[in-house]
Amino acid sequence: MDNLFNVSTAPHIRSSITTKNIMYDVLIALMPATIFGIYQFGFDAFLVITVAVISAVLSEYLYQRLMKLPITIKDGSAAITGLLLALCLSSSLPLWMVALGSVFAIIVVKQLFGGLGQNFMNPALAARCFLLISFAGKMNSFVNIDATSSATPLALLRNGQDVNLVDLFIGNTSGTIGETSVIALLIGAGYLIYKKVISPKIPLSILISFSLIIFINKDCNFDYLLKQICGGGFIIGAFFMATDYVTSPITPNGKIVFGLIVGILAAVFRLYGNSPEGMSFAIIISNLLVPLIEKVTVPKIKSSGGKQK
Repeated sequence: MDNLFNVSTAPHIRSSITTKNIMYDVLIALMPATIFGIYQFGFDAFLVITVAVISAVLSEYLYQRLMKLPITIKDGSAAITGLLLALCLSSSLPLWMVALGSVFAIIVVKQLFGGLGQNFMNPALAARCFLLISFAGKMNSFVNIDATSSATPLALLRNGQDVNLVDLFIGNTSGTIGETSVIALLIGAGYLIYKKVISPKIPLSILISFSLIIFINKDCNFDYLLKQICGGGFIIGAFFMATDYVTSPITPNGKIVFGLIVGILAAVFRLYGNSPEGMSFAIIISNLLVPLIEKVTVPKIKSSGGKQK
């Protein structure tokens, strides 16, 4: 009778959805932006994506092999890290820098902190910020659709020049490989929301706080606001980076608070920072605040009205 019941540790409610399922859904969602980026920037973009993904997967495999850890490259998380990093890079970036970024993302940010589920900031964004600080000149060099050097739409807006909103939405602009086509990114984001891989709470919270600050500071210029939303890494950051399971809050209210903070920081950085972008640093800083956000937003247990024993 003593062995009739075997009470295991939590969680007791299990789901058929696995990490591998989620990661492959994210990969599918990133395909429209990836394909458009290769179409837009050509073979150079394909090389950057290939080197980033292979370097990320290989780094994870070699580290786990050397440390005698379980090999987890089949779950797709390393491939996603490499792909996200590549989509945040210029197609003109030297390939050795691309590989260095992937190694930094996997080894330093992910594996040294315990692997998937233990990293405290988004590996791809951390690697992008690392490359941006280390190689600012190369990281800020972008090419246009005709393979010539060109300023990004956000840089043009900061300098008082105008940009075409339709071109921003379609993707006929300069920028990183994966950030130019808003429609391609929204197709992928819609897929993730439909599959319930991500919650819309974080992206919507980012959009609300970001829009309010930009709108008020720019004399309620709605056209300027739309160009800020469609330009740079706002869309890919809001839907694909900020919603990362590991580095975003799990509490319902925490997701909203987190999104509001990201949006506020992104707006402030774009309005007053040295760089016209700022989305990457906004998400990284907010990642660091997640433990505090979760602590203050944990739902309180409601009693049934009786006295607690």
